[in-house]
Amino acid sequence: MVLFFLRLVASLAHIALVFALAPLLLGLVTKLRARLLGRRGPPLLQPYRNLRRLLHKTTLVPDTATDLYPIWPFVSFTAIAVAAMLVPGFCLGLLTSDLSDFITLVGLLALARGAAMLAGLESGFGFGGAAAAREALFSVFAEAALLVVLVSFVLIAHSPTVDGIAAAFRTGHIGISVSLGFALAAMLAVALTETGRIPTDNPSGHLELAMVHEAMLLEYSGRFLLLFEYAAMLRLMVWMCLIGTVFFPFGMARAGEILSWPGGLVLWAGKLGVMAVALSLFEIGTAKMRVFRVPEFLGVAMLLGVLAGVFLFVAARIGA
Repeated sequence: MVLFFLRLVASLAHIALVFALAPLLLGLVTKLRARLLGRRGPPLLQPYRNLRRLLHKTTLVPDTATDLYPIWPFVSFTAIAVAAMLVPGFCLGLLTSDLSDFITLVGLLALARGAAMLAGLESGFGFGGAAAAREALFSVFAEAALLVVLVSFVLIAHSPTVDGIAAAFRTGHIGISVSLGFALAAMLAVALTETGRIPTDNPSGHLELAMVHEAMLLEYSGRFLLLFEYAAMLRLMVWMCLIGTVFFPFGMARAGEILSWPGGLVLWAGKLGVMAVALSLFEIGTAKMRVFRVPEFLGVAMLLGVLAGVFLFVAARIGA
């Protein structure tokens, strides 16, 4: 009974922290990028102000929209919110640990992406439709790369859940370090694409990657747009928590050991800070990529996932 209560409290604390700090994480990345470029940048709490501003704006519905127009923001936000609840943050052993398998996470991310694409098609305008078509193309490669990486994780940890994979990786097997490197590179490539953080140019009228996400939501306003914006912030938090938990699980707290919580919280904050700095450095230090080359970028990610699985298979055969 005591163990269940501690796991419940830890789960509620995780949910509260993730939902409360997601806008702050985006603000930190934006601020760091501006500072590294020698600019002052927006205030750290600007994402909170943006959400508050959208909350008080009027929600307009285009005349060409269908009756499903108000549904897509809630579907997208709900899918990302559930994924945020499932992915561990500062500790392992949450009540949702048995549900946090990668198949579920891939499905939730795909559902959120699909809802955004359908939202872009609601108004019937060409700009949103073109953005939805690009997003559909990216999703084919992104979800495929994630599933390939999942095979590597299952071969390593013999478990599809995030908790099981993190527990296996905490042992620090040196023999699978090459495979983990390939898997990490593949995960980073997919995460950068999913969150729209790859620097891209805009030649000959091509949509920038960030604009592809935004163009689908041009006809949304007010609280509907707030849900999409908040979902984008949560998506960044989900990916950082997922990468930090899977590849850097050392020192994470256990839900049933309350004395380990403070250390886990400090370590989690440190990992988010380091990844925010790394993301800012990547964005300002990477040459801009043409958006039509993003599928090639994701194709390389899928290849890296395949290589991770091949290395694991060879290592297992040699060990046998």
